[in-house]
Formats: sequence, structure tokens, C-alpha cells
Amino acid sequence: MLNNIEGIYRNGRVELTEQPTDIDEGTRVIVTFVRSNEIDLASQGINKAQAEILRSHLATFADDWDSPEMSIYDNYDAAKTNF
Repeated sequence: MLNNIEGIYRNGRVELTEQPTDIDEGTRVIVTFVRSNEIDLASQGINKAQAEILRSHLATFADDWDSPEMSIYDNYDAAKTNF
């Protein structure tokens, strides 16, 4: 059984953001490191104010973009070869 709990890596240790429930002491774990999804705005040629404006403009598309039907674009290159 898998049980996911977020944590932060500091000084060679993983600090969990919450205590696991129904997990026996000594249970083996697998740790996956997730890189930050922050974008270097300067490398994209925009500043924070411009990014906020862009985010607000794109927010109108969020419902459509997050709909299950849009998952076909998750791997667009593979999907377009099937047509």
C-alpha cells in the first residue's frame, strides 16, 4: 500500500509536513525528490508585475484546460500520430 505525505529535505533529513496514520514504526519508505516548479521570470523576459497580469488573463482558460478532455494534449506528439 502506498501512502503519500509531503515533506522537506533539510540537512540530510526529510521533515514530514504531517504525521502518518496507521503506519507501523520501522516501515520502509521511498523518497522522491520533486524540483520546485518556480519559473525564472527574468529568463522569460518578464517581471513579476507582467507575470501577474498574464496569470490573470490566462485564468479564464483554467476550467477548460483542466478538464479531462484536455488530457489528450498531455502527450500531444504521440496522440497526433494516431490520426
